[in-house]
Amino acid sequence: MKKKTKSQEKKQQKQKKKRGWLKWLLSSIQTKITVIFMLLLLATIEIIGAYFTRQMEQTSIDNFQTTIQLQSIVTEQLTNQLVKNGKSSDRMMNQIVTDYNNSAISEIEVVDSKNVIRAVSSLNENDRVGQLSNNRDIREVINTGQTKTTVTSDKTGSYMVQITPLTSGTNIVGAVYVKASMADVFDNLRNVSIMFLTASLLAVVVAAVASMFISRAITKPIEELRQQAMQVADGDYSAQVKIYSNDELGQLGAAFNTLSARIEQTQEQSESERRRLDSVLSHMTDGVIATDRHGNVSIINQMAQDFLNIKADDAINKPISQILGLGEEYTSQDLISSQSDMQVTVNGGTNDEMILHASFTLIKRVTGFVSGAVCVLHDVTEQIKNEDEQRQFVSNVSHELRTPLTSVRAYIEALNEGAWKDPEIAPQFLQVTQDETERMIRMVNDLLVLSRMDRGTTKLELEWVNFTDFVSHLLNRFDMIVEHDQGEAQSESKQYVIKRDLGNQALWIEIDTDQMMRVIDNIMNNAIKYSPDGGTITVRLQQRQNQVLLSIADQGLGIPRKDLSKIFDRFYRADKARSRAQGGTGLGLAIAKEIVNAHGGKIWADSREGHGSTFYISLPYEPMEEEDEWDEV
Repeated sequence: MKKKTKSQEKKQQKQKKKRGWLKWLLSSIQTKITVIFMLLLLATIEIIGAYFTRQMEQTSIDNFQTTIQLQSIVTEQLTNQLVKNGKSSDRMMNQIVTDYNNSAISEIEVVDSKNVIRAVSSLNENDRVGQLSNNRDIREVINTGQTKTTVTSDKTGSYMVQITPLTSGTNIVGAVYVKASMADVFDNLRNVSIMFLTASLLAVVVAAVASMFISRAITKPIEELRQQAMQVADGDYSAQVKIYSNDELGQLGAAFNTLSARIEQTQEQSESERRRLDSVLSHMTDGVIATDRHGNVSIINQMAQDFLNIKADDAINKPISQILGLGEEYTSQDLISSQSDMQVTVNGGTNDEMILHASFTLIKRVTGFVSGAVCVLHDVTEQIKNEDEQRQFVSNVSHELRTPLTSVRAYIEALNEGAWKDPEIAPQFLQVTQDETERMIRMVNDLLVLSRMDRGTTKLELEWVNFTDFVSHLLNRFDMIVEHDQGEAQSESKQYVIKRDLGNQALWIEIDTDQMMRVIDNIMNNAIKYSPDGGTITVRLQQRQNQVLLSIADQGLGIPRKDLSKIFDRFYRADKARSRAQGGTGLGLAIAKEIVNAHGGKIWADSREGHGSTFYISLPYEPMEEEDEWDEV
């Protein structure tokens, strides 16, 4: 039983292999045509073998074929003349084929690679030279590069046609057509068996008809359809499948042409929409991130890349929660499902942090299926900063005004309760009230100045000034204050020394003298306030490329490093108690910064605790040529 089972399994395996080979052979139309042609040829051979001895016929034909083959020297001469390609070449080829001596050959014809007849052996057919050849066999030989020999017959008799390709190197330059009468051959064969000739002719006709109709009607349209499909797959929709008939293949070709046109139209619409979307995304001031339904990034525009300091290649296919830097607090699915707005803090590529408002919207299909989400990022850093500054400003203004008002109210209440009758206390209380009132007036005036600058209503009265003389004139005023205090012998007045390093070069710049005087006065007053008694204040003026740099350095206690970036903020004081005791409003440096910025310059400070502070003012400067200078009248 086991042996029978094994033998059965082997038979089944063999049958499967046979079926596999059959499936492979019949998997393409070209193979089917080949199989059919082979079957027809086999049938022909069987018919011929049933009546006649094939060997005799084949031998006779082979011998005849050998006798009509052109000599190699002749084919080389024809090839050389085709390569030269000229009228003289045509005459030479006509002479070669006309003079060729072979009694069996009745006609020789030379055709170039473009199917143009270039030479004929018969003088009666010279008018065919220069015309296109309509012989399909010649075109087939030129295309395939293989010699083709056929036996045909007409009213005048039977002939053998041999078409040989003419090659120059690896290029096919044409073909030579040789036609020879087989009357003698077939006379000999007819004496042996007339039926053998009949069967052979029948096989040739059947094979020719089958090859012509099957390959022409099926293979060529399908091949063109395949080529067009490949072009469509590569994005080329310009070519069209040629319709040869209205049968199933013709209908398939027409349907394919319609499909190609519709695909092209749809592709153009899709490409247009894509370009429009890319243009919108690239010009948006907000960041846009699109994800798939799993929360992985599929699209990110340039603004979002700038916000998050990331490249598109590094963001694509990454979870959006990771791109936004949310860590493990949120997952991508949570963000998509909740669709809640949130604020994200990111590092914008510098030490400053950027605050982004992220809003999520689902991408839904018509069926309601969620295919992804869109996240829009809006930079709210300045908005939040402004809101914080506004709140801080209101709080500071309220606090700064409340302190003097509280003092004024307290002293007025004391005077109202009878202190005005005391000749010693009353003047002191009135003096304090007056000082606090003046302090509030100065603060309100400073606030009005800042408000006008914020609204842009302050106009600078610009004029060309020798900045070296301008700074020297301002410093002279502070020198006179020191000399006056020394002459009056006021022991409570602070003594200081101003060291100048202004140079002798005339630096002409365009400034508003009143506003710039206010800036320098403010910095000098601060330097005097916070310098120790007898300290030195160093003022330097330098030209650096297209800038004038003024620096004012004191020998005070200095400003802590953590406060340097905030000293130009409104109402900010590094030492609030000392500043308020000295009558400052906390707005002087803020006003100075606005004035310098309005002049197109910059102001900053450098300081170390215990080593004093240095304030820098940089203003734009254009050196004048000698011919541009003028004298004041």
